[in-house]
Amino acid sequence: MRVFLIIAVFLSLMPFRVSGQEFSVMFYNVENLFDTVDDTLKNDDEFLPGGERRWTASRYHKKLNAIARAVAAAGEWELPSLVGLCEVENDEVLKDLIYGTILSAGNYGIVHRDSPDPRGIDMALLYRRDRFRIADVRSWLPDSPDSLPVTTRNLLYIKVTEAEDTLHLVLCHLPSRRGGVLVAERLRERMIRLAADRVDSIMSASGGRAAVIVMGDFNAAPEDKLISALTGTGNLVNLSAELSGTGQGSYKYQGKWEMIDQVLVSPALTDSTGIWHLKPDSFRVVDAPFILTEDETYPGRKPFPTYGGYRWSGGYSDHLPVLVRISRR
Repeated sequence: MRVFLIIAVFLSLMPFRVSGQEFSVMFYNVENLFDTVDDTLKNDDEFLPGGERRWTASRYHKKLNAIARAVAAAGEWELPSLVGLCEVENDEVLKDLIYGTILSAGNYGIVHRDSPDPRGIDMALLYRRDRFRIADVRSWLPDSPDSLPVTTRNLLYIKVTEAEDTLHLVLCHLPSRRGGVLVAERLRERMIRLAADRVDSIMSASGGRAAVIVMGDFNAAPEDKLISALTGTGNLVNLSAELSGTGQGSYKYQGKWEMIDQVLVSPALTDSTGIWHLKPDSFRVVDAPFILTEDETYPGRKPFPTYGGYRWSGGYSDHLPVLVRISRR
């Protein structure tokens, strides 16, 4: 409660018009942001008041406020201008997030497309409407090799503009490799190839000068062979690799930190000639003390999750947010 009050007072004093040319871009896996309403087209029974997790309105609103506090803490002196999210159920939870919490001061708009994921967990973008306009939105899924429906999270492409300048965003949430299921592994490879091909098309059309940000939960480390399909062509630079090499991460699995939430950018963002320019060494994992908790099984701390198994713990997420700073010349 003390943390909430400090952040609320801090936000009330902040100038929420966009100040200057520098801004934050972040990504956050928010761990099962479901509402309490039964959607008969989705497998959401687990997150209903009568479901296994006893997901009540009180717990839902506590979760919304927790996510909002994490986003505000990531932005520090100004709310992030672009916020990629994954594991959100629908438009309604996003509206509750941007209108019913401290994020209401940020004048956020929403980009969301339903995916064919059986549980109905999707990706979305929150964008500061006082800064950006949405020029195009696409939902990408790979072709099916056997003509069966592809039932996984889509890739979400958003082209945003500021004045006449364009920034391309690709949001990813790859299937988990836990359990090593061969079918899931092949799907992951197809999703990565699709992302690489679409980024290649964007770069080719721009003569290699497009400003592209690919970010998401890849369920793989930057050094994983799978990720090399994105970086091997030279179209993208993985900003997460250096910190991953030092043992830092966004997710803790069996006592080991893993950098599975990542941000990759096109070379145009890393040199000094483009309109958009990455602030050097600005990639970071947001590890504010209040979104961490003591790890009861392994040494140190871990992300403060909403549930520990099926026991409600009232935290934020089992992932930490990742963030970069961008400036526009």
